[in-house]
Amino acid sequence: MCGIAGIVTTNGERIDAATIHRMCQAIVYRGPDDEGLFVKDGAGLGMRRLSIIDIAGGHQPVFNEDRSVWVVFNGEIYNFPSLREELIDGGHRFSTHTDTEVIVHLYEEMGANCVSKLRGMFAFALYDERRRKLLMARDRFGKKPLHYAYQDNRLFFASEIKSILSVAPELAGLNNQALLQYMWFGYVPDPLTAFTSIHKLPPGHLLEFENGKTHVRRYWDLPHYGDRAPRSEEECLEEMEKRLAEAVRIRLISDVPLGALLSGGTDSSTVVALMARANSAPVKTFAIGFRDQNFNEAPYARMVAEKFGTDHHELIVEPDVLETVQMLTSSLEEPFGDSSMLPTYFVSCLARKHVTVALSGDGGDEIFAGYDRYAIHLRRQVFERVPEWARRFYRNQLYARLPADMRGKKFSYNVSLPWRERYVDGISFVPAFERDMPLLSDDFRAVLRETSDPADVMYKYFDSAPADDPVSQMLYVDTKTYMAADILTKVDRMSMLASLEVRVPILDQEFVEWATRLPVDWKIRRGKQKYILRKLAEKVGVPREVLYRPKKGFALPLVHWMKHELKELIESVLLDPETTRRGYFEPRGVRQLLDEHFRGRRDHSGRIWRLLMFELWHRNYLARLRTDGAQYESLRVMPTTGGLG
Repeated sequence: MCGIAGIVTTNGERIDAATIHRMCQAIVYRGPDDEGLFVKDGAGLGMRRLSIIDIAGGHQPVFNEDRSVWVVFNGEIYNFPSLREELIDGGHRFSTHTDTEVIVHLYEEMGANCVSKLRGMFAFALYDERRRKLLMARDRFGKKPLHYAYQDNRLFFASEIKSILSVAPELAGLNNQALLQYMWFGYVPDPLTAFTSIHKLPPGHLLEFENGKTHVRRYWDLPHYGDRAPRSEEECLEEMEKRLAEAVRIRLISDVPLGALLSGGTDSSTVVALMARANSAPVKTFAIGFRDQNFNEAPYARMVAEKFGTDHHELIVEPDVLETVQMLTSSLEEPFGDSSMLPTYFVSCLARKHVTVALSGDGGDEIFAGYDRYAIHLRRQVFERVPEWARRFYRNQLYARLPADMRGKKFSYNVSLPWRERYVDGISFVPAFERDMPLLSDDFRAVLRETSDPADVMYKYFDSAPADDPVSQMLYVDTKTYMAADILTKVDRMSMLASLEVRVPILDQEFVEWATRLPVDWKIRRGKQKYILRKLAEKVGVPREVLYRPKKGFALPLVHWMKHELKELIESVLLDPETTRRGYFEPRGVRQLLDEHFRGRRDHSGRIWRLLMFELWHRNYLARLRTDGAQYESLRVMPTTGGLG
């Protein structure tokens, strides 16, 4: 696990090694063990290394035999031993035992198509000196991040945005369309970032930069959903167990201590069960809990640990919430509204005290339909029987005349929508509140009128989904958006802040391709989510008490914290005139939101958290950029600050 960064020019302009070093220093926590630089003829590549494989010999950048091809790499290639043998048989000479080196030799054989051979999580940048060409690629699901920007004959790239801004602060202009997407979804979907000039390379895509031209193309996509039905449940479970066990086994390759993050849910418990089978020594497992028993899953994690005889480490978290929130919003380069980043950070810190690598159970919900919203959609299909003209009449003519506090008003609006719009409305955080009381300022809504609808990113994936039934289409949309830009981004950023590598076997490419092709009734059956995955978990010995209980996710007592530890911060920040002058929010709407929540009339904890993260990001991250020379503007120009937000 590493962090990479660099610059390539179109005119051979000399790149200073100190510049690349500065980019690497901005992400030193991603790789505290080593730094490597390559600077030559208008190209500069750098990396920070967290040593996992070939600790002594795996220094990067890595090169081919004649040193004409160089690569910096973040991630792990799990099939590198077999690829290495094939390449040696083909006449290639290796100078290291690291997985990184297979990339340069594969490139010599296949060019940009070399990425199709790689099984793992990765983001890499490869420079071909002879062709003066840069090739960048990101893994199929977006486990590892990669950003880029082009300015004045220079292509900048980096694992994190802060590396680019450390040497090009002028690229810090805010992207209001991306900020609107954050308001809708709580994260910024690919390929946008919070900064207009900086882009994310989407998962499953590669970028070629040659002769001043940038070409981005997709190299992989999910197969068609539901086109291969097993002959029996027994056959399905046997094949599923074999494939997932192999995905776990190949992720146990490491020259440093390795363990597992154990939440006490179906996914991580199944991974731990298969790890225990593959390991001769006890698996090291890590779990956190809270004193509030409504959010404490530590007993379930403990139950799994006892079942499989793991070396279990548990921490009951009593965090300084204020300090942690301030610290994280100082580090995150984009506003990020998933509150489960807190427990993810805490468990990563706990694990890093004992191991350098940990396996997790992420991905099971998007692959096997684990979220409640999929089952909710199936239940609400009954409303499709109401004629569309009647549902449209309700939305356009009746809804606005109903009392704002009428019970079930928002529900009735949602179920009146066509099913795709109903789904997107259900996962959006602003529109439902805005229908009764504007939460966004007039200026911000003016941006909305001038740009594309934030929901368009979801409809784009609905339109291109290789699926026929609605639930499979939802799974595709969530895999491309929520899983990549929220779940995997959260795991990467929080684990990397602790210098911990996290591997995700459920998102093994070959396992996911097989699971995607299962018909939807193997994923949701009789209203039960993750049907076949729970059956597999039973088969490998996970206790039933763990599997058949209400789903909590990686939850935390957010409602409690907002009424106690965070209440003063929320009110002082969101009602502060500085926040109002920034120009994004309508003060009356914010006050109503807080009033309804703190009076106990409605639970707005999710919305309030997202607004708080947005404003703290401005104060803690963007304010620091300003002191470093970056220029950015909020919606309204503030005379006292010369237009800086």
